[in-house]
Amino acid sequence: MKKIYKTDPYLEPFKEAIEARHERILAARKKITGDGSLSEGINNHLYYGLHKEPDGSWVIREWAPNASRLYLEGDFNNWKRTSAYEFKAVGAGNWELRMDGMFLNHGDLYKLYVEWPGGGGERIPAYCTRLVQDPKTKVFCAQVWEPAEPYSWKNDRTFRRPHPLIYECHIGMSSEEPKVASFSEFRKNVLPRVKKLGYDTIQIMALQEHPYYGSFGYQVSNFFALSSRFGTPEEFKELVDTAHGMGIAVVMDIVHSHSVDNVAEGLSLFDGRDDLYFYQGPQGHHPAWGSRCFDYGKDEVIRFLLSNCKYWLEEYHLDGFRFDGVTSMIYWDHGLGKDFGDYALYFDQGVDENAVTYLALANMLTREVKPGAITIAEDVSGMAGLAAPFEAGGVGFDFRMAMGIADHWIKWIKEKSDEQWSPGEMWYELTNKRADEKTVSYAECHDQALVGDKTIIFRLMDKEMYFSMNMESQNPVVDRGIALHKLIRLATLGTAGNGYLNFMGNEFGHPEWIDFPREGNNWSFDHARRLWSLADNGFLRYPRLQAFDRAMIHLVKRYGVLSEKPVLLRADEEKKILIFGRKNLIFALNFNPVGSYADYGFPAPPGKYVKVLDSDAEEFNGFSRLEGDGNHFTVDGTLSLYLPSRCALVLKKED
Repeated sequence: MKKIYKTDPYLEPFKEAIEARHERILAARKKITGDGSLSEGINNHLYYGLHKEPDGSWVIREWAPNASRLYLEGDFNNWKRTSAYEFKAVGAGNWELRMDGMFLNHGDLYKLYVEWPGGGGERIPAYCTRLVQDPKTKVFCAQVWEPAEPYSWKNDRTFRRPHPLIYECHIGMSSEEPKVASFSEFRKNVLPRVKKLGYDTIQIMALQEHPYYGSFGYQVSNFFALSSRFGTPEEFKELVDTAHGMGIAVVMDIVHSHSVDNVAEGLSLFDGRDDLYFYQGPQGHHPAWGSRCFDYGKDEVIRFLLSNCKYWLEEYHLDGFRFDGVTSMIYWDHGLGKDFGDYALYFDQGVDENAVTYLALANMLTREVKPGAITIAEDVSGMAGLAAPFEAGGVGFDFRMAMGIADHWIKWIKEKSDEQWSPGEMWYELTNKRADEKTVSYAECHDQALVGDKTIIFRLMDKEMYFSMNMESQNPVVDRGIALHKLIRLATLGTAGNGYLNFMGNEFGHPEWIDFPREGNNWSFDHARRLWSLADNGFLRYPRLQAFDRAMIHLVKRYGVLSEKPVLLRADEEKKILIFGRKNLIFALNFNPVGSYADYGFPAPPGKYVKVLDSDAEEFNGFSRLEGDGNHFTVDGTLSLYLPSRCALVLKKED
């Protein structure tokens, strides 16, 4: 396999740095596993935490090197610190409590009480797998979880997703009711929608326990605990199992980039030390997020995080991870306010090589535990090699999020009139991807919908959405918004590198923004839900947008479009037309706000072409200007089409 500095000449000056990084990762792997595998050598979650022994007794272990005493307290001992529930030090900062003859019950609540020189306090075990929050006091407690009947998997399948079509979702806001939705409700009500739409992968946010619901799940306190606000572990397993039965892979949005600053729930000051799991001093505190930054150079932390990956894959049969906040992890300054226009920034002293090493190990481990699993990096810096194979000198992610594409759509909508949109610029920004790395493209994800921002549909229509989305209305603003919403998505999917992502509800143009219950909105759920009824109401335009998204996704799947790269056929700056070929399809998009063109000719491979998608069709809330449009044939290497304004066609070349 060619090294990345051989395939990209701009990386040649950094050959030594790339090789040094590669060797550093190999050394770290060897330190953990010797000559064995990561999947066999990483098992912290099987040692630490609360476990039931074969004889029915219990054992709990914790790493707290600064502690002088540890106690277990809970429902079973009236929350008293007694000698019967006092841990013993077993070396290397580890503590153990064996409860021979003392039995815990399923559902019991418990915590640790940690004493250290000069202080002490209640703590949640670091490897706790189940927490619950008191609805009145809002206090979190660990909970014994040992159901009488463990979940029995029915669809234990391995999915390979070389070209994932991802439906990004949040369980809690997936109901139309103003509440926190459950795993069971999502399984019953949303999964069938995803299946019908044609997406083959769901990417679930906010699964790890987080004290503040409004953090969207990105301020994690308990890394091994499934958030109990959505239901039980068995209910989540049933969700995953059902998805697998539908042929849908399940990817988890995993947060290893930082930890919540909370002491009562999280890892901060766990044994009285500020730097147990985190970097010392200011480096251990994120200046923008108010959270704690892991010390990726500490063996115990690396094992904690790697074990976390293995736990989620094995316990819940997940099909991979989308790693959040990778940019924040891999740069000492977290990439804040930095313009990454120089390759040197990917290899200089500003890079936290500890974090890069951890991410490479996490990728290796994920593939060893589940060979079909995928890993996706959320990185805005564009670090070269991040999604290149490890053998080629990369970090080993399967995909990176093409985050700049969404930014460009917003920029074009906000800053340019329709007449100023450039098909050439559009093509460049949509296809400007590293040849040695795979990407997931999207027009908008959850980020573009958060409070303070706007979804694409809301940017295009604004207040007109409130008054003119019924089928009988005649409103040029809405007509423009509907047409461009379809074109933007088709252009993004048609040029996508290797995968495509859509956030839950955006396929039908979900109105307004996302805003979780908080003090500033009087703890309202109005904007933390999905108005599915809009997509099911035949009197409104939303179902037509949803129908186009469904047709678009099924088209790409049917013809395996993402398995080949797109090829530009025409970028007409004057007429605002973008035409490209991909596999055996031709995508022809006319972004012109007023200009329609009959017999528009462009070069195309010779043969017969049949229309397979028309954004202007009545079923997609178009104007039916191409109704009855028949077969098309090339003449002397030229294909001629009628291209109405703000319309997109997809043609298939017949054999």
